[in-house]
Amino acid sequence: MDKQEAIGLETKGFSRAYWLYVAAGGLIAAGFADFSLIAFHFQKTASVPVPWIPILYAMAMGMAGVSSLFFGRLLDKVGFRSLLAALFVGAFFAPLVFLGNFILALIGMMLWGIGMGAQDSLLKAVLANMVSKDKRSEAFGVFDTGFGVAWFLGSAAMGIIYTKSIPALIIFSVVLQVAALPVFALATRREKAAS
Repeated sequence: MDKQEAIGLETKGFSRAYWLYVAAGGLIAAGFADFSLIAFHFQKTASVPVPWIPILYAMAMGMAGVSSLFFGRLLDKVGFRSLLAALFVGAFFAPLVFLGNFILALIGMMLWGIGMGAQDSLLKAVLANMVSKDKRSEAFGVFDTGFGVAWFLGSAAMGIIYTKSIPALIIFSVVLQVAALPVFALATRREKAAS
C-alpha cells in the first residue's frame, strides 16, 4: 500500500437495523451517569462515608463481572431478551444512588454494576451478530465512537442538570436508558426480518 494512500472509514453497507442499534447504544450511554458524578454526589451529600466510596465502586465492578457471566450465559440460552433485561434492571440505579441513604446507594451501585456489565459484554455480543465478518471491526469502531460521543454529551448534560435539580437528573438518566429498550427491540426485529 502506498504511504500516501489514506485509509478512509467507509460506513456504506451497514443495515438500518445496525444504525438503530447504534442509536439505542447512544441513548444508553447518554443516560448512564459516570462514577465520577456519583462519587461527587456521595461526598457532597455525605450519603456514603468517604472511605466507602472506592469500596462501593469496587463492589459495583465486581457485580459487573458477575452479571456479565450470568447475562452472557442467558444470552446464549434465551437470546436478545437477556440484553433488554440487564439494561432495564441497570437503568434504575439513579434514584437509589442520588436520593438514597447508604443502603439504597449500595443497592444502586449494584444496579449500576449490572448496567456496566451489560454495556461491556452483551452490547458487543449482540452487535457481532448484526454485521458480516468482513465489516465487524469497522462496525465496532463506529459503534464505539457513537457510544463515546453520546457518553460525553450525556455526562456534560448531567453535570449541568445536577447543579439545577437532582430529580431532573434522575428523570434524564432513567428516561434515556428506558427509551433505548424499544429501539434495541426494533433493531433486532429488523435484523431478523432482513435475514
